[in-house]
Amino acid sequence: MFDKLEDLLMRFEEILNLLNDPSVIAEQGRFQKLMREQGSLLPIVDTYKEYRKNKETEEESLMMLEEESDEEMREMLKEELADARKNIAELEKKLKILLLPKDPNDDKNVIVEIRAGAGGDEAALFAAEIYRMYVHFAENQHWRVETMDVEEIGIGGMKYVSFMITGQGAYSKLKYESGVHRVQRVPETESGGRIHTSTITVAIMPEAEEVDVQLDLNDCKFDVFRASGNGGQCVNTTDSAVRLTHIPTGIVISCQDEKSQLKNRDKALKVLRAKLYDLELQKAHDAEAEARRSQVGTGDRSEKIRTYNFPQGRVTDHRINLTLYKLEKIMDGDIQEIIDNCIAADQTAKLARMNESA
Repeated sequence: MFDKLEDLLMRFEEILNLLNDPSVIAEQGRFQKLMREQGSLLPIVDTYKEYRKNKETEEESLMMLEEESDEEMREMLKEELADARKNIAELEKKLKILLLPKDPNDDKNVIVEIRAGAGGDEAALFAAEIYRMYVHFAENQHWRVETMDVEEIGIGGMKYVSFMITGQGAYSKLKYESGVHRVQRVPETESGGRIHTSTITVAIMPEAEEVDVQLDLNDCKFDVFRASGNGGQCVNTTDSAVRLTHIPTGIVISCQDEKSQLKNRDKALKVLRAKLYDLELQKAHDAEAEARRSQVGTGDRSEKIRTYNFPQGRVTDHRINLTLYKLEKIMDGDIQEIIDNCIAADQTAKLARMNESA
């Protein structure tokens, strides 16, 4: 591990020199790439420098203890040594986490699909609430949200909604949201006051670039139709909505959010690329089923991941045995604590596997 850290430190210093080179500054593409690499290395380099500083303190304290006879001074050195060793242990753990292989999709934007499952209208109402939860979370992160397609019901629910979230590291946080979300509450339509259980499914897909997916447009069939549902002027009066069918897989995507047929076509292609890329990721995960079982957030879409219990005001994430009694805040987009715990559990599992294979 420490040989690798020394190599990374050398590379970081090399990048700093290159970024001050006028010929590199003139090449904007190369300059931006080096800036991104520097940014990704900075947390590792800073932690490693702090680690080396504490190692030096440890060695100096040990040497001085051997020579020092004054008891008061020895006590001070022992405290200094204990602090340094505590810091070393914590920094070693942090360095191991920082050196874990990074998910290549972590910095990508995401396409989110929410579908109402069991529970009829109540499931559709819950789907709309979860959609708003993610929109609020995205706004708090200063990310941008674009609706792709939505199928609404008359009482404010959504049978289906797909949308794109654009922002740095969107996939790294939201990838843990894929799976079945369950709600337990008394529906407004229930006169007997009985608690019902309904479900929705959430799919989080990294946005795929053209280089990620080989897409032949000859395999795509485009149909245009008149948009339906809520919208401004022109939305329901022109054939601007687009239905895209990918013939080899049978995937069908509709986009009607934009007034422009061309923009809806581009959005549909973005969703299709993401779906095809996601299929490839799922195949890779299936090929590593054993490793996948020990991870958080990369399981299959049929996995029940979370329960929202309204009568008790609690949310439980079943993968990490986390229960929080702050349902109102969570429904308002405050899901950072859940995500942080998922990330920590995922890192712990990966460290355990790394230690086993070492």
